[in-house]
Amino acid sequence: MAPKAGAIAKGKSQSRSAKAGLQFPVGRIHRFLKSGGYSDRIGAGAPVYLAAVMEYLTAEVLELAGNAARDNKKTRIVPRHIQLAVRNDDELNKLLGSVTIASGGVLPFIHKDLLPKVKGKKGEQSQEI
Repeated sequence: MAPKAGAIAKGKSQSRSAKAGLQFPVGRIHRFLKSGGYSDRIGAGAPVYLAAVMEYLTAEVLELAGNAARDNKKTRIVPRHIQLAVRNDDELNKLLGSVTIASGGVLPFIHKDLLPKVKGKKGEQSQEI
């Protein structure tokens, strides 16, 4: 009898990451959760969910940092690009608001009062006395 569609052939083991369709290691996260002292018992679904969340956040940050690198005409992502990506995204900035990224620098910003005054157009009178 042929195996069912989607069934794993006997003798072939498959990791929990592969079963969940993830790149992040579910088994390692489960081990860390058990040894971390967070709880006496850890369910089977908890490390899968945590791995999926971590993978999603990593993909999101890397995509935005890659866009920042491309905007700066670079092919390699450096901490500056991660800083720009995180601080320009509202949700990531809220999540990582208290995080300092080493060698990230700051967002470029010049207060409007510090910028040079713009002369008025022709025909308009200046309001300065």
